Amino acid sequence: MLRHEQAVETANKSINQAKEEVSLNHWRLTYHVSSPAYWVNDPNGFSFYNGEYHLFYQHHPFSAEWGPMHWGHAKSKDLTSWEHLPVALAPSEEYDKDGCFSGSAIEKDGKLYLMYTGHKWTGDNHDTDLEQVQCLAVSEDGVNFEKLSNNPVITNAPVGDIHPNHIRDPKVWKHGEYYYCVIGNKTKDEVGQVLIYRSLDLLEWEFLNIAAKGEGNFGFMWECPDIFHLDGHDVLMMSPQGMEPENYLYHNLHQSGYVLGQLDYESGKLGHGSFYLLDYGFDFYAPQSTIDDQGRRVMVAWMAMWESEMPEQEYNWAGAMTLPRQLIIEDGQIISKPLPEVEKLRNDLTQYEDVLLEGKQELEGVLGDCLELDVTIDAKDASQFGLKLRVSEEQDEETVVSYDRAEGFLTLDRNKSGKGLDGIRKAPVELKDNQLQLRIFMDKSSIEIFVNGGEKVMTSRIYPRESSTGIEFFAEGAVSITSLRKWSLVNSTEKTR
Repeated sequence: MLRHEQAVETANKSINQAKEEVSLNHWRLTYHVSSPAYWVNDPNGFSFYNGEYHLFYQHHPFSAEWGPMHWGHAKSKDLTSWEHLPVALAPSEEYDKDGCFSGSAIEKDGKLYLMYTGHKWTGDNHDTDLEQVQCLAVSEDGVNFEKLSNNPVITNAPVGDIHPNHIRDPKVWKHGEYYYCVIGNKTKDEVGQVLIYRSLDLLEWEFLNIAAKGEGNFGFMWECPDIFHLDGHDVLMMSPQGMEPENYLYHNLHQSGYVLGQLDYESGKLGHGSFYLLDYGFDFYAPQSTIDDQGRRVMVAWMAMWESEMPEQEYNWAGAMTLPRQLIIEDGQIISKPLPEVEKLRNDLTQYEDVLLEGKQELEGVLGDCLELDVTIDAKDASQFGLKLRVSEEQDEETVVSYDRAEGFLTLDRNKSGKGLDGIRKAPVELKDNQLQLRIFMDKSSIEIFVNGGEKVMTSRIYPRESSTGIEFFAEGAVSITSLRKWSLVNSTEKTR
């Protein structure tokens, strides 16, 4: 048996031994993609191939801690119900012996190609003692992958102010007759940037340029770059490491966001505007996008953050993906919306209209730990209002979403959200016709809040007790809940091949 096949088989055995026990954990997510067991980080290879969506992810299949990276794999016909597939990539060769790091996927000649970073350590210092090269693997069935014999396809860093060791996360696409890829990098004196290459065949790559580079407070390394055309703009989406906090912004360890501009495909330079966050919550990193069979631009991200506490590790799993989100551009900024397909998960509708509220109030039938809540609140004359989720007065647990009219901010407060985590995050939000619209997805140990149709999004992991299922509305002054719809959501992720 080939080395790679053996390494994949060993990984799959490890996962299969643990997955049943992991599935019993009360924080286990029901409609978000995670591995059946053990550690998960960045989404990889997000693509549409042979009528199905494929989502790979960074995966350590031997423990709930980060370790030598493999590629886990799930697929879906509708981006909502997911089937777990065998591990796709495992470290097996000299060039990737310490990890198959992040990358992307593209179809060519009916086959699915994965382009990834081969990683190896050259010493004990994990910041300086490393080699990273770009590699290809190919599959004829979208399940079993073979590494190319002429790997790596991109080896040494180009000449110039380009750090030779930190060069990773290729995102590949086709434009005209060429394939292009962008790769995350930094300068020799620690300024984040992205490199762009082109190829006629995926095998021989020509370095074009440094496509974009940070200025000012823009981080020391740009990870997981993604360039795509959307609504008349070229978008560079990336995850800058090391941005310093500014007022209410950039309080996570690392950030994820985008700039809008125009890419000159001949020179490889991207002229662009300001940086915007894609998510204002705690747990969102390494977003990757694809274009689906309907022409929609769909994005998914890692629903966690480096160096954050992960209480689920005690139960032999860690990390998950966000809900897939459709991206559109309105008024010069990206709007993120849940896909309509998520409505297939809905069950047991509870609804209210025109509920006057002053002080605090619970509504019969509005509770749970795995649900969708679509609520529109007329602020009337209230100075502050919102709702508390996953409430248990006995356990003193609650996750608070509140709007302050004078401040103009929506706040997500997880100081009492359960085990391990705390803190608040804020997003600037304007009321529309004096109303605030929230679409909230909760899933056992996660919350995603889409504000005013997706103008802002706030994502967080939370770890309350199983019994904390209350929902409470509150207001200082009078408000009206003009419309509320709540659905229970069904499990969509446990099927395994």
